[in-house]
Amino acid sequence: MGSSHTRSLFGTDGVRGVANRDLTPELAMRLGRALAQQLPEGGEVLLGRDTRRSGPMLEAALAAGIASAGGDVALGGVLPTPAVADLVARGPAVAGAVISASHNPFPDNGIKLFGPDGFKLPDQEEADIERAMEDAGVRPEGAALGAVAPREGAALDYLDALLERFDLDLSGKRLCVDCANGATVTTAPEAFRRLGAEVTLIGETPDGVNINVGCGSTDLGALSSAVRSFDADLGLAFDGDGDRLLAVDGDGEVVDGDKILATVALWARGRGALPGDAVVTTTMTNLGFRRAMAAEGIEVRWTDVGDRYVLQEMRDGGFLLGGEQSGHMINLSYGPTGDGLSAALQLLAALGDSGQSLAQAASRVERLPQKLVSVRVARKDGLADAEAVWELTRRCESELADDGRVVVRASGTEPLVRVMVEAPTADQCERWANEIADAALRELGDASAEE
Repeated sequence: MGSSHTRSLFGTDGVRGVANRDLTPELAMRLGRALAQQLPEGGEVLLGRDTRRSGPMLEAALAAGIASAGGDVALGGVLPTPAVADLVARGPAVAGAVISASHNPFPDNGIKLFGPDGFKLPDQEEADIERAMEDAGVRPEGAALGAVAPREGAALDYLDALLERFDLDLSGKRLCVDCANGATVTTAPEAFRRLGAEVTLIGETPDGVNINVGCGSTDLGALSSAVRSFDADLGLAFDGDGDRLLAVDGDGEVVDGDKILATVALWARGRGALPGDAVVTTTMTNLGFRRAMAAEGIEVRWTDVGDRYVLQEMRDGGFLLGGEQSGHMINLSYGPTGDGLSAALQLLAALGDSGQSLAQAASRVERLPQKLVSVRVARKDGLADAEAVWELTRRCESELADDGRVVVRASGTEPLVRVMVEAPTADQCERWANEIADAALRELGDASAEE
């Protein structure tokens, strides 16, 4: 396509904002028209969404925009993000769109776009779509209008294809599964039951407003309690759109994305399925993960925060496995994007092959104390020039030297600055993270005070 236009609408994970304020039906319709203008003639777009009340409204607007520019639309209904990516990769759709704000609070929503290979669109193609939104383009009439129709059985089609990739018998396993009142309600319960597990569900009754509320990967308290109450082997928690997985061991202790990734990396390496004996992670990954992998002879490659950057490094370097502490895990042997359900099945397969409990497997990663502080600021784009923040950061780095680190970054999806400090002691983490975060508030404005 090629253009000098730079992205401003798209963040690190699609278009994101408060539904009907930032992300309006009018914007969704324009985005749909622009997307359709980039499609081959007669191209079909598969639409999926999570369970937010604003989903059907934005789905209708996005579908109308696509159809009005001559693109056909297949409505998949409530589908996890990775299901849309996987179904698009297998055709007949030539693009996919997911209406979801993932782990964000209920009032937010978002639109993520996928190309014909099931991968998220690269930055340049998103920029081209933004540029196309600036003019109305052609308006076909009559039979040239796009058709909009349901894609029946989309969730089961995805599930059938996913389960074919695993030789897994979960008979006798007791699992607690938290669907975050989100999109995995259409796939995860059925998957684990088909595999023979005894499943206790929480977060499985979406009502349009309770997505990610007191449940899911952003709040593991209910899952920890459920695992202990039901004497389960472990608990699995997805986020609102199903591309993240976090876990809880049999004692109710949280197992984060670093420990899940380490467990799967060692399993994959043992099966000869870890090219280059390397995994790709982000700057937020705990140093304990890097040390654990080094002890096993596995190289750790680092990227900026965001699963799109992890994936880019994987594709550039020929690696198959990567992930984030937040629970995104991508294994290109199993699909083109982060997939919480696939990650859960890989984790269960790894535990089954090793004979270990989740607590035993997770103990390989000895985490350094880590503190993450997120502050809501008025001008996150000014972070690069916030000299007081960077002066404190340099002082922190000087004190910690090789025994810790600090990462300061603006969120790609929310008006937040995030400060992460790892250090030998929890007190050091707390002190430095709070000092740097306070400096960010002073320099960039306290947005929460203005609300």
